[in-house]
Amino acid sequence: MAQTNTAVEYHRVLVSDKRRIGRGILALVLLIGGMQAFIFGLGIVAVLIDTAIGTESRAGYTPLLNAVGAFSVALLIPWSMLIQRWLYGVRGGSLSSVLGHFRFDVFGRALMILLPVTVVVQIVYYWAPFPQTTWAWHELLLLVATALALTPFQAAGEEYGFRGLILRVVGSWTRNARLGLVLGIIVSSVLFALVHVSTSGLLNVWYLVFAVGTAWITWRTGGLEIAVVLHAVFNTTQFVIDAALQIDPTVATDRSAGAIDASVLIPVPLIIGAVIVVAIRTRRSGTALTPGSVHDGTTP
Repeated sequence: MAQTNTAVEYHRVLVSDKRRIGRGILALVLLIGGMQAFIFGLGIVAVLIDTAIGTESRAGYTPLLNAVGAFSVALLIPWSMLIQRWLYGVRGGSLSSVLGHFRFDVFGRALMILLPVTVVVQIVYYWAPFPQTTWAWHELLLLVATALALTPFQAAGEEYGFRGLILRVVGSWTRNARLGLVLGIIVSSVLFALVHVSTSGLLNVWYLVFAVGTAWITWRTGGLEIAVVLHAVFNTTQFVIDAALQIDPTVATDRSAGAIDASVLIPVPLIIGAVIVVAIRTRRSGTALTPGSVHDGTTP
């Protein structure tokens, strides 16, 4: 049973009198294994549908496969909650924040600030020309629809899984809160980079910077809201701009070393800037804590 009467930081909600490392490893295996199973299983369904309706596949990429991939990762939201509830007896909703629910006021303020800033960063990123696509307009419109309808949830799914469940699980393995935070950030960030399966050192640097920054923000603010905004806005605007500029999706999603140059690091200042702003705004209030019993598994 997790602690119940003491206010704790976000990453310490699953701490108990036992370290439960074996249970934590099981949680990580279930999370990442589940994500791969969702992607693989639903991907097969998408391929069968594409084959049946005669959709032309380009390097194994179609609008339906793109949509299914986004939906598969979005399933990490309920899956992460279920794992936390099953293995730790803690309400799944508590993954959202130390208050036990998603703080839409925090989300809204972050969205108002980060959306225009991210658009500016994307303009700089897309200043150099990208290979154009030969895809039909209806396919591009399907990609835009997917980006607007599913990509935000895909991004949120990764945040609930990696900056949520993994950060908490690993953060509960030590007696020292600060050491737990460091280990939680390291493990969640490395796993986040690994699941993206890139052979590019530069791209992996970007993944690590993004993961470390959003994990720190999650800990400091006591919730996933700002991390979700950062992730969702960045990914969604990128997909929409790709379609608007008719950029070949098979090139834009290529994560091999030969396809990546230093421009992939252009968004790094966005993450560093977000960390600095959060640090300044929370300088007086300090790290957000649970009210006390909000993380008790018996809370209705």
